[in-house]
Amino acid sequence: MSPLAGPALAAALGDGTGGSPLAGLVTGFLAPERLWLLLLVPALVAAHVLVQRRRRTNALRFSALPLLASAAPRRRAWRRHVVAAGLVAGVAAAVVGFARPVGEVEVPRERATVVLAVDVSISMRATDVAPDRLTAAQEAAKRFVAQLPPRFNVGLVAFAGSGQVLVPPTTDRSLVDRGVDGLQLTSYTGIGEGLYAALQAVEQAPPDPDDPSAPVPAAVVLLSDGETTVGRTNADAAAAAAEAGVPVSTIAFGTPGGVITQDGVRTPVPVNEAELADIAETTGGRAYEAESLGELTEVYDDIGSSIGTVVEQEETTARWTGVSLLLVVASALGSLLWFGRISQ
Repeated sequence: MSPLAGPALAAALGDGTGGSPLAGLVTGFLAPERLWLLLLVPALVAAHVLVQRRRRTNALRFSALPLLASAAPRRRAWRRHVVAAGLVAGVAAAVVGFARPVGEVEVPRERATVVLAVDVSISMRATDVAPDRLTAAQEAAKRFVAQLPPRFNVGLVAFAGSGQVLVPPTTDRSLVDRGVDGLQLTSYTGIGEGLYAALQAVEQAPPDPDDPSAPVPAAVVLLSDGETTVGRTNADAAAAAAEAGVPVSTIAFGTPGGVITQDGVRTPVPVNEAELADIAETTGGRAYEAESLGELTEVYDDIGSSIGTVVEQEETTARWTGVSLLLVVASALGSLLWFGRISQ
């Protein structure tokens, strides 16, 4: 079995790493003893406060001069503080960089195995998603496959009453596309069986040609519009995936008002979102819901962009040095514009 190495896909299919550009920038330091230099920050702040008090004292001595207001207008006081704050913040950022910080950095993933498991039960014939659930799922799946990195192995599983590996993991996207185009509807729904088949497909993934002994990260993306009616339970399948270290992203596809007509009888086919969410939670993946082709495409885009990167620990000294430089330069420019000189 090919387990998922490190926190990369867990973060991608789990909590994510969104936020500001500095989010996750510091998780530790290679030279933490240098952080003592941060004591310079309060010292500089204290020095700035003392200088400002001395200026006010000197100003009071000459408060009777009629030109004082025009020579030193009050509106310049806040500008001095802004310039000083920028310089102090620049020093603080420089010290952090000098301590050689380590943080989380997203880098492109070179190899991985992704298995698409698609529900082909009769309920996928419902037209609540135009033109129908299966056709929309096929179109979105092919877009998803096309956006994955070229060296990713992609497999395809179809499931209804049982699960079947239609395309073992391969880098040949045309094989996967043909498999997706050839999906055929059949009776019953066995989500657990589909997940077991997906795990079987993961085992069939070829090794990394550059390092055959290295484990290749793997993940399953499972789309369904119903709930398990036959076969092994979802809980057992999810437990097997969790034990194998394979996160499963689930997509509940369809609307609550979906119906199919069979032999003249209209049958509701609502989606069981909770059942699929339990699988994602057990395996460390993420649960999605989609009620249209557009929403499904967005879901696949989100999953694809996350799977395509890995979060690694790297030294981020250069970033902090850049932040420090920007703060110092901005403060110097502010001083030049406001006071006509770099020093206040």
